[in-house]
Amino acid sequence: MSLSVGDVAPEFSLPDQDRQPVSLNGLRGSPVLVVFYPFAFSGTCTGELCQLRDDLATYSAAGVRVVAISTDPVFSLKAFREKERLQFPLLSDFWPHGATAQAYGVFNERAGMALRGTFLVDADGVVAFTEVNQPGDARAQSGWKDAVVRLAS
Repeated sequence: MSLSVGDVAPEFSLPDQDRQPVSLNGLRGSPVLVVFYPFAFSGTCTGELCQLRDDLATYSAAGVRVVAISTDPVFSLKAFREKERLQFPLLSDFWPHGATAQAYGVFNERAGMALRGTFLVDADGVVAFTEVNQPGDARAQSGWKDAVVRLAS
């Protein structure tokens, strides 16, 4: 079962595409948009993350930090980030495999991948928005942007 609005977001510390640790606690003090996605280089995931890249100024202007998490190894994430010119950290939930996705309730055990889970975590670490979509079911980012506006109000 995934997290609900009002839940405390589970802490994580994961390596980014450059093998540098990124933790939710280290981002505390700013809202954080946590975007889980199944796999780097897959069609729907690439489209979603490129749209997020193209709209990143909307989140940055509101003081929201963005991180994207998949179960891919860091080497795949580095190549994916470079190819798509993504300007936000791509975090690897590779080992223990899917542990962070499990903590957020968005791990598909049969497939060994994260679902399309999106969580807006406020500056105090409380979930302010959630959306979980199944594989192949692309997300509309308008809901994320509306949640950012509501959080800033």
